[in-house]
Amino acid sequence: MAISDFDPPERFVAGTVGPPGGRTFFLQARGGGRLVSISIEKVQVSILADRISDLLDTVGGPQASDAMAEHLTDTEALETPIEDEFRVDTVSLAWDEDRSTVVIECHDLDPEEAVPGDTLRVVLDATNARAFARRCQAIVAAGRPPCPFCGQPLDPEGHICPRSNGYKR
Repeated sequence: MAISDFDPPERFVAGTVGPPGGRTFFLQARGGGRLVSISIEKVQVSILADRISDLLDTVGGPQASDAMAEHLTDTEALETPIEDEFRVDTVSLAWDEDRSTVVIECHDLDPEEAVPGDTLRVVLDATNARAFARRCQAIVAAGRPPCPFCGQPLDPEGHICPRSNGYKR
């Protein structure tokens, strides 16, 4: 069991590799001469962004303003090489009141032993956490557009919409 701790990281971002519909999502942390990349599900990225925003709206105060975060939002690509350290099984989020920071932990689960495996732990100040959440929301939204009827992702060749009883135009 390895713990990669970035308190604070030089850079912490979510990103993707591949075309919409076939993207692999990653979280990537850099600091202290190390680069750690972990794969994560799209839905986990989306939920993480929403929960960080909710947390900061509740406890983050003025130091986590959207205007400041917009200025800090990282729009650069993931750093290479992208070598997957592990696949995220569980994500935890906490607020460190003493330091006014957000703590994000991503855990792997060893399927053979059903015990925690590797962990990535990142500590961000409120403004950088808000900027991270904004980037997460942007990369999730950059995927395939939703069907206007059922909300499922549209493939380039369309899809069979359950709301139209399978009728394809």
